[in-house]
Amino acid sequence: MSEVKIAAETRTEFGKGAARRIRRADKVPGVLYGHGSDPIHLTFPGHELLLALRTPNVLIALDIDGKTNELAIPKSVQRDPLKGFLEHVDLQLVQRGEKVQVEIPVQAEGELAPGGNLLEYVLDALPVEAEATHIPESVTVSVEGLEAGASVLAKDIKLPSGISLSVEDDTVVLQVLAAQAEEAPEEGEEAAEA
Repeated sequence: MSEVKIAAETRTEFGKGAARRIRRADKVPGVLYGHGSDPIHLTFPGHELLLALRTPNVLIALDIDGKTNELAIPKSVQRDPLKGFLEHVDLQLVQRGEKVQVEIPVQAEGELAPGGNLLEYVLDALPVEAEATHIPESVTVSVEGLEAGASVLAKDIKLPSGISLSVEDDTVVLQVLAAQAEEAPEEGEEAAEA
């Protein structure tokens, strides 16, 4: 995983009005916390942060006021529900070699067995513990030829070395459901609808 460098500024104004002024300036308010230190309130460049957050669990190298360099991962991202722009972000401090709890997106590949079966994602992201600087972007699971009723358990997913599950081994991640045939309306129902 590569690092994304972002310059951040400490902020001294708080509250709804201050946050609105920050957003009007195409910036995003946020908080950096972790390692038992006091939270640091920051302002991030909006476009750069938006691009960085397109990668799940991105490792962000922060240049705070041109003085301190910190590594962080996103913990909470708040977006406007209609327009999708960033409203606030919480980042967690990490150090090289430190293990962190994250969720890795699950991607399925391959074709299910014939018959119109449906693939259900019970978990769309797999909770794992990984080194902060070696978090994979996603895990891929083969569903080739799976029949209705089959399940993929957490223990069945091959994880890169150094990464361990944070859920029970028998947790269902994916399952194959039989497609339900649409019932034809009966004659009496058709007449009633007409």
